[in-house]
Amino acid sequence: MQNRKTGNAQGIDVSRWQGNINWGDVAKSGVSFAFIKATQNKIDSMFIQNIMAARAAGLLVGAYHYLDESVTNPAQARAAAGKFYTAIMAGGGVDLPPVLDYEHKSGSVSPAAASAIALAFLQEIERLTGKRPMLYTYPSFIGNFSNLQQYPLWIARYSASRVPEDAQGWRSWEFWQYSDGTDGGTLPGGSRKVKGISGPVDLNEFNGTVDQLQAKYGKQPAAAVEMEPAEKKIRVVYEDVVGTGYLIGDTTYVSITALADVFRFAVGFNNKNKAAIINGRELQDTQLIGGKSYVQVRPLVKAFGGVLIWDNEAKKLTVKKG
Repeated sequence: MQNRKTGNAQGIDVSRWQGNINWGDVAKSGVSFAFIKATQNKIDSMFIQNIMAARAAGLLVGAYHYLDESVTNPAQARAAAGKFYTAIMAGGGVDLPPVLDYEHKSGSVSPAAASAIALAFLQEIERLTGKRPMLYTYPSFIGNFSNLQQYPLWIARYSASRVPEDAQGWRSWEFWQYSDGTDGGTLPGGSRKVKGISGPVDLNEFNGTVDQLQAKYGKQPAAAVEMEPAEKKIRVVYEDVVGTGYLIGDTTYVSITALADVFRFAVGFNNKNKAAIINGRELQDTQLIGGKSYVQVRPLVKAFGGVLIWDNEAKKLTVKKG
């Protein structure tokens, strides 16, 4: 695979282990992007705080799911992808590809099974987000995978002199984690220390300049589409208030203001991007129907701990607090 290049965009990846981060200082240190741990069976306790603050500081943000040894079949992998998606939605979406971090497996899982597990997760998160996801792994584990090279690779190799080797169909990396903060390469300035973070932090490099990173991943969320409201209308009961929702494809959309009344979150609208905003976070999938904003109901209700009840006979959806 290719080596690092002078001028490549620099980034970090973090989780709750980094504690409280001063993201303003991180952005001033030459870091352009951040991958943030979102889930591992449950949401990372610092995910929402980190992704909101990193985005506010002007960094391109991404999220990753750490797939641990408890996942041993494709069905469990798809369920994990669903939890990951819920966290991404709660965090206001991502700029960078959603990441499957797969670097360990149960001894009962064969390489063929590991590939099937990875594929199930990657296909499901792509279906849910509409974004092509990425696989993160180590050279010592990459041999477990086959026929996954259609997905971009984020490779970990902590070496200042050895580039990652071609493996399992991958001949290049999209991102390279070149240091864990104590071992491996250094930032262009010669240090592994990132301002705003008190301890070690993983260092990463994009295969391209900051401008190229922005051109590829810095696009604004897709503009909302004005839908015709006449078809696939459903009745929605928000606690005790009756409203209207819409089934678009296989996805149910409901009024963002009605949800806000139930779960007491702040709501706004970015007219330029035609996107709904909750608690200061811009959603990536807003539908305009009759001049009003409708959003996907399931991930938001789950993110706020609510409950959905579908009455098939009455064709009625009930939204309740948890």
